[in-house]
Amino acid sequence: MNLLYSNDDEGEYPDSWYAATATPLPPFAKLKGSKTNDVCVIGGGFTGLSTALHLAERGYAVALVEAHRVGWGASGRNGGQVGSGQRLSQYELEKMVGLDDAKHLWDLAEQAKALVQSLTKKHTIDCAYKPGVAHVEWHAKNVPALHAYTEHLEKTYSYTKIQNLDHVQTCELLGTQAYHGGTLDMGAAHIHPLNFTLGLAQAAINAGVQIYEQSEVTKITEGDQAIIVTANGKVTANHVVLACNGYLGGLNEAAAARVMPINNFIVATEPLGKNSAEALIKKDVAIADSKFVVNYYRRSTDHRLLFGGGENYGFKFPRDIRALVSKPMLQIYPQLKNVQLDYAWGGTLAITINRMPYFDRIGPNIFTASGYSGHGVALATLAGKIMAAAIAGNAENFEVMSRVNTHRFPGGRAMRSPALKLAMTWYAMRDRLGL
Repeated sequence: MNLLYSNDDEGEYPDSWYAATATPLPPFAKLKGSKTNDVCVIGGGFTGLSTALHLAERGYAVALVEAHRVGWGASGRNGGQVGSGQRLSQYELEKMVGLDDAKHLWDLAEQAKALVQSLTKKHTIDCAYKPGVAHVEWHAKNVPALHAYTEHLEKTYSYTKIQNLDHVQTCELLGTQAYHGGTLDMGAAHIHPLNFTLGLAQAAINAGVQIYEQSEVTKITEGDQAIIVTANGKVTANHVVLACNGYLGGLNEAAAARVMPINNFIVATEPLGKNSAEALIKKDVAIADSKFVVNYYRRSTDHRLLFGGGENYGFKFPRDIRALVSKPMLQIYPQLKNVQLDYAWGGTLAITINRMPYFDRIGPNIFTASGYSGHGVALATLAGKIMAAAIAGNAENFEVMSRVNTHRFPGGRAMRSPALKLAMTWYAMRDRLGL
């Protein structure tokens, strides 16, 4: 079974609030016949579009090939949080790679957030960019460590945009008693991710990128000039960028062994009205909590609650996404029991064993970046800029990211999903028991 076609109609965006409120682009043509370019980018999400845009701005002739529509995958379906730092804490990175590289990784993450904001301004992308992400804690015993991390970021990384929230301040921010404390990071932000992706696509076209949609790549023949094959055409290119994330499939086994596709789900309530929406989240900020399977949510521009939660680990989405996601939503906001859920959708992202992005040169002229593990809005956008620079001969930042060792998932593709499901069930049980 192919994840590209397991849950969605070919060439159609999912029935999400994002798709319903997006500023659409007309479809791009399918790849037909033979094309020759400097670079072929496979995948039309944050990573691929950013790579193509930054290469075109450097003067490269770029073809981008997408199996469905640009922004069709996780880039157009996610929670829209432009988070600070890497997916791992700086404590963990300091132990993993040492303080110098940990500082470099922090600086790159700061550049990633700044890049998202600068691209929205430079290309006039209307993606409702708004500052503020709160991280909130389920367990009182963990609040002191969360607050100490704020102090560590200020002392070691000179980051001063986070404030600690005690229990009362957290309850004032959120219309729930579920959490015991948290932090509010005004250096982070949230966006309409599909509109941001479509804006990147338009910027790429303006820069000269050739975009082909509904053109699934079925084969890559490696060589000094690689050949990228679809059902109706092929591209010959000096460099290839794999920007497929959770939809890589069997296109490259070396890369696929290090990233695991998983599915995550979001609902959008009916419009609640401005006052009722503000009663749930007082400030127009996004929220992420401390569950292992994270709950993440925010207000929409039309005063809905957009709530993400729940995962599964196979090819198919659950039959009733609303029922799956409403369970954690009502745990936090029982007052929404009788509120209608107008939209419910799923998407496939990719994780790695250590939850750090996987950057690799998997051939002399083949680059890949993926596995953002739920922290990809900013980092995937920066990954494109980093890979463009590496292709142009400046690989310093690419090498820093690739030095973070990304291990293969054990057991091969046949065993990875069952093993992951078992592990995730264990962590979900720990969440329920409060461990």
